[in-house]
Amino acid sequence: MTSTASAAAVATPFERATDLAALTRPDFPLLAQTACLGQPLIYLDHAATSQKPRQVLEALQHYYDHDNANVHRGAHQLSARATEGFEGARAKAATFIGASSPNEIVFTRNASEAINLVARSWGDANLRPGDEVLLTVMEHHSNLVPWQLLAQRTGCVLRHAGVTPEGGLDLDDLRSQLSERTRLVSLVQVSNTLGCLNPIAEVASLAHGVGALLLVDACQSLPHLPVNVADLGADFLVGSSHKLCGPTGMGFLWGREALLEAMPPFLGGGEMIQDVYLDHSSWAGLPHKFEAGTPAIGEAIGMGAALDYLNAIGLERIHAWEQQLTAQLFTRLQAVEGLTVLGPTPQQQPDRGALAAFHVEGVHAHDIAALLDSAGICIRSGHHCTQPLHRHYGLSASARASLSFTTTPEEIDRFAEELQGAISFLREHS
Repeated sequence: MTSTASAAAVATPFERATDLAALTRPDFPLLAQTACLGQPLIYLDHAATSQKPRQVLEALQHYYDHDNANVHRGAHQLSARATEGFEGARAKAATFIGASSPNEIVFTRNASEAINLVARSWGDANLRPGDEVLLTVMEHHSNLVPWQLLAQRTGCVLRHAGVTPEGGLDLDDLRSQLSERTRLVSLVQVSNTLGCLNPIAEVASLAHGVGALLLVDACQSLPHLPVNVADLGADFLVGSSHKLCGPTGMGFLWGREALLEAMPPFLGGGEMIQDVYLDHSSWAGLPHKFEAGTPAIGEAIGMGAALDYLNAIGLERIHAWEQQLTAQLFTRLQAVEGLTVLGPTPQQQPDRGALAAFHVEGVHAHDIAALLDSAGICIRSGHHCTQPLHRHYGLSASARASLSFTTTPEEIDRFAEELQGAISFLREHS
């Protein structure tokens, strides 16, 4: 079996690959473990967090074994190597999304912090009472709560575009809510619950047409399909390492350089300063102005290794393989009596996300997840940090199976069989 490390060196195995699960699973030690009663573990919760390949684990270990030192501050060789790895990861992130410069990449703890950075820095400096921020009802709480707090601080008004009956973005509703008062549009590229792929480039054109900026939450799109900020027409974009086969505690904000230059610092402390006096300070240049204190150095280097890994496979190839898996998942779920999947089907939107959130009439999502876990199958149940969207559908919770390029067709079939058995058991004993 060819590993990803060798594939990255010669490229040809991935160029020939169609079954990416067979090719990549040897790189993921966690996926080889057995679960309850000796059954193979089936992990179908990739939308919550991705698993990490050996190449990422080795990059983390190598940093702490060989290069552990603070970045930007030391003249010695360890600091030089740590800085090279840390800034190298920034350059990789910039290339991954088509940024104009690594200076446009600000490292954060996660995408939530990245959105809060924009709300606190750009929002506090630019929004006044009566200004409007346009969101959607499908947003993750990370793209709702920071704007609610901003509205409390500034008096700006929040508006929310709805969803279509098929479970996609209601573009007509979004268009109707745009006005000269709209200062920012912020929305997800791929919904973590509906799985719909939103028409970001069209939304960007509409937003810019009324003089508004556009922020894109790309957490659920970056691991699954090519994303280029220039093609999208975005002004800000956020991503999270742990969704990208990288470590937790690491994410990034991309912003247009001119916007970032004009924004005040988010946090104060070491690293983000140029000169400090007892009564005032001046700020470092981009992107360090926004990165106070010692950063997550190993995690950034690990994220860089994860981006290398995904690039070695190819995002186009990942997307094509996951489209096949998603079609199979929907076929199996649509055959279950009383089960309703939220969001568009692959027939309605072929490029939709590789996940399916669903509810079953008369059966609670938590009970389904618990029974599947006893069979060694890990899925998500709950509101998936989209409570307003679940209220829109009259639901308190849904179950969600989310896929990755490491998912096998056999795992989907076994999940569907165990799901049917769990539903039958719960109905019989309700």
